[in-house]
Amino acid sequence: MAKMDWILLTAVFMLFFLGLAAIYSVNLSQADEGYDNFKKQILFAVIGLVFMLILGLSNYAGLRVYSRLLWLVCFVLLILVLFVGSVVHGTQGWLSLGSFNIQPVELAKVVLIIVLAKFFSNRLQNFTETKHIIVSLILCLSLAVPVLLQPDLGSAAVLLGIWFIMLLLTGIRKRTVLLLFLLLAVVAVMGWTVFLKDYQKERIMVFLDPQSDPLGSGYNVTQSVIAIGSGKIWGRGLGFGSQSQLKFIPEAQTDFIFAVIAEELGLFGVFLVVFLWALIFYRLLLIAKGARDDFGMFLVLGVMSIFFWHLMINMGMNMGIMPVMGISLPFLSYGGSFLIVAMLLVGMAQSVKIKS
Repeated sequence: MAKMDWILLTAVFMLFFLGLAAIYSVNLSQADEGYDNFKKQILFAVIGLVFMLILGLSNYAGLRVYSRLLWLVCFVLLILVLFVGSVVHGTQGWLSLGSFNIQPVELAKVVLIIVLAKFFSNRLQNFTETKHIIVSLILCLSLAVPVLLQPDLGSAAVLLGIWFIMLLLTGIRKRTVLLLFLLLAVVAVMGWTVFLKDYQKERIMVFLDPQSDPLGSGYNVTQSVIAIGSGKIWGRGLGFGSQSQLKFIPEAQTDFIFAVIAEELGLFGVFLVVFLWALIFYRLLLIAKGARDDFGMFLVLGVMSIFFWHLMINMGMNMGIMPVMGISLPFLSYGGSFLIVAMLLVGMAQSVKIKS
């Protein structure tokens, strides 16, 4: 326990309690006298903390040994959810377990960084760009394609983003990176014509011009931007945000929790969120540099890539500079699956720190 990164843990729990305060604030405006979401979030955090401690005090090298089994279990769950999963907001991505719903795609993000960490660390000294890029992409697509079929464009994009960042960290040539961007452009065109549903195309078009449908698809983004701007320096105070309390912001506890924090705590709250995340990334980078082997290094860099994409997409869509993709803000947004997964990711990083 003494070798744990306590600065990292402190930053994580400060973010969690900040998100918990925002969730409580949103609950005040809802017909939820029992504050069920607030209580569930605490329960999820306790479960996540237990898993984080178990994984943190274990030897992360075991993840390398069980990577194939983890991939198989995750792949089966992603296929299973396509047939028996619950549909929420047009996405068939949830498996119901009594009163709780779990998202296999959140597990897929963890499994992907484990599989890629093993793949890249085993070949880092003898890396053949074309061959290993193709094989690693296939590993990524084996999880991303079932997610895309749900359809969950945001999570599929995160999975591909994880692969891309971890691939860059192997030191591939600039020419190869350029070719990958060209390939991405081709895939984007194909995705638009073949894979994207009408509502997903509509989200992208609204992202390019939110005012084209301010009361329809552009409503969420418009209200979020208004909330962020109205917070000014110190905010309106917890429980006193007009946009959040009067329910102008849809999905205020999940996708748009950042807008709630910006409105009620102002620029100070935004700065606090950014500062804590900068501190988390800094501590994770130190852990990656001090890892005793390449597998541990790639594992922590994979953790950083998951957090990076969630932050970029969620904050971006709250500010109207990214399409709305349904991606949560780690440790802040309400939701059990990703909160537990985020705690697991911190546990993995702590394991690398302790064993270094």
